[in-house]
Amino acid sequence: MSATIKTRDRILGISKMLFNELGYSGTSMAEIARQAGMSKGNLTYHFSTKYDLVLASAQEAREQRRVNTTRAVSGTVFQQYIQIVFESMEQSREFRFLNRDRAQFQKSRVRRSDDESQTELETLASLLETMKKENMFLPEQSSELSTLARSCWMVSYFWISHVQQIEGISEITWTVQKRGMRQHFSILLSRMTPAAQDNFENTLIQITPDLKKQFEQRNKIGAPPMLAPHKQLKKTNTEVA
Repeated sequence: MSATIKTRDRILGISKMLFNELGYSGTSMAEIARQAGMSKGNLTYHFSTKYDLVLASAQEAREQRRVNTTRAVSGTVFQQYIQIVFESMEQSREFRFLNRDRAQFQKSRVRRSDDESQTELETLASLLETMKKENMFLPEQSSELSTLARSCWMVSYFWISHVQQIEGISEITWTVQKRGMRQHFSILLSRMTPAAQDNFENTLIQITPDLKKQFEQRNKIGAPPMLAPHKQLKKTNTEVA
């Protein structure tokens, strides 16, 4: 990997963390440069504007989603389902500013992630149909699986917003993510037969260490140098250069 690519990746990592923490409008190019340990001129050599950083982040999110979807297509139906939920929540965590701050971009070139999100939702619905064919649902709970899929998906998609805005949690740890997954699974498991519940729980126990390892590895790889203390980073409600 060339020095230029490493520098671009480091800038992207820092900008994502600042956008996630302070918002798009509350993050300046000067602050990104300061956190990256470079001059603003050096920063603009790689990314001319904040909006260019958004475009690069959106492209990274799309590519990562495709890789994650491929990773989740193997294994038992429960293994696939759990992995899809994990990947969806990781996307929401790592790129949460892309949806939260979309109105602030004020341009149309950032392609919406609706298509990718719809694909995730359809994948969950397909897996639920497979579970239904294998008689894993209680008789009275086997209808309206599309509604069940949407209800479960919404928990995963909006979990980060919930813990930050309602619970006041700023640092998304593995414990927080695991709790969100449990919230999602509680909706699903309440509609399943006792045998299917046991099978699902056993599968979750088996693969949880690997999911935790994936979470920690992504945090380690994607984490830029320690940002300045939050109190030193002033949030603003207006666009800054």
